[in-house]
Parts: sequence; structure tokens; C-alpha cells
Amino acid sequence: MNRSQGRRDDELRPVEIVRGFTPNASGSVLFKAGATTVLVTAQISDSVPPFLEGKGVGWLTAEYAMLPGSTPTRVQRRTDGRATEIQRLIGRSLRAIVDRKALGPCTVHVDADVLNADGGTRTAAITASFVAVADALKRKFGDRAGTILRDSIAAVSVGIVAGRPVLDLDYPEDSTADVDVNVVRLGGGGLVEVQGTGEGGVFSRSQLTELLDLAEAGIDRLAALQKEALGADWPWPA
Repeated sequence: MNRSQGRRDDELRPVEIVRGFTPNASGSVLFKAGATTVLVTAQISDSVPPFLEGKGVGWLTAEYAMLPGSTPTRVQRRTDGRATEIQRLIGRSLRAIVDRKALGPCTVHVDADVLNADGGTRTAAITASFVAVADALKRKFGDRAGTILRDSIAAVSVGIVAGRPVLDLDYPEDSTADVDVNVVRLGGGGLVEVQGTGEGGVFSRSQLTELLDLAEAGIDRLAALQKEALGADWPWPA
């Protein structure tokens, strides 16, 4: 099996992180992983959902959509079961790094829109969202952003394709994978979520360990790219 762009089995697709892509949003990132392209915006409102009013804590919520031209066949403008599942994953992942008490009675709204889909859109959205949220918090709270965010977070896919464990699946690999796993992890370590499916049959505990090791190495690289993209606005002292 030859991978796209001649990648090694343990190699990420080329990643590009463009901050400030949408100037009107407090935080925005155009994120590319190979041909997959996601635009994420983060904005903060001075209110919370009714179930949190008067409790002195904030909230973070996320929405996810694939735009009509993001796939060869037009995607209809509606929220389906897949989109709902993915936006809940994004929200859960980001809330794992937000100190809601330090945030106070505010809501962070994250919107992830897929401009072009070539596999790994949910993991790209999570990785991009951290950068967008960090920028939005820095714009509103200044240096206090580093007390609201506990850690960075990133995500990547791994799988077994043609009998080989590989990192960061594109669509042709994802659509033919025997095993497909999405891994969400804090920058400093600590798994937030692991979604794994034996698409073509069962997989062993040793194979899962090998896939998690691949994912950990990929997330380490993504965390370094996030830090590089944020530069002087990285929320924590060196």
C-alpha cells in the first residue's frame, strides 16, 4: 500500500494553521490537514444557558457542519445525526480543558465548518478549535486566559489499512480501513476520548496498544504545531 504524498505509516499529513482567518470573530483558525480543510471560529458571550444561571460558572458549546461543497456530492444544509455526534464530541473535548469557574458567567461558542473533506474532519476540528478558543480567551481576558485553560488539546485518527497500522487517515484510507480509531488527548498527556471501531472485523488488545502509541506520537507533533502557531500568545509561560 502506497500512502498519499508518499507518507510513512507514522507520518501526519502536511498541516497548516492560519490564525485570524475571520477578523470579526474573537478567535478563528483555518486548519488544513492534507486536503481536509476546516474553518473554526470562537466567540464569547456574557451569558450562560438557563441551567447555569446564578452558579458562577461558564460554559462551552460547539456546532459542526459540512458545507455543501465540501464533498463531491452536495451536502444538504441540515444537522444530521453524524453532525450532532461530532459537535458533541468537540464540546466535550474542549470542556475538558476549560476551568469553567475561572471562566465565570460566560459562554464560549465554537463553530466548526468543513470546507473540504478528505478524512479526519472531526479530529481536525478539535485540533483547530483549541487555537481558536485560546485566541478568543486571550482577546477577552488577556493573560488570564492561561488560568482559564488547563492544557492544550488535539486529536488524530489512526487505523489498520491493508493490514498495517497507520496515522492520520485520509478518505481513501478511512473508507477501506479494517480498524478506525479517533483519539483525543491533552497536550500534557491524558486521554479525553477514544473512539474505536472494527470496521472489517475484530482487533486485538496489542493492535489497539500499537494504534494508541501511533496516535500519541501524532498528537505530540500536533501540540508542537499548535504552540508554534500561537507563538507569543501561547497561554502559559515557557
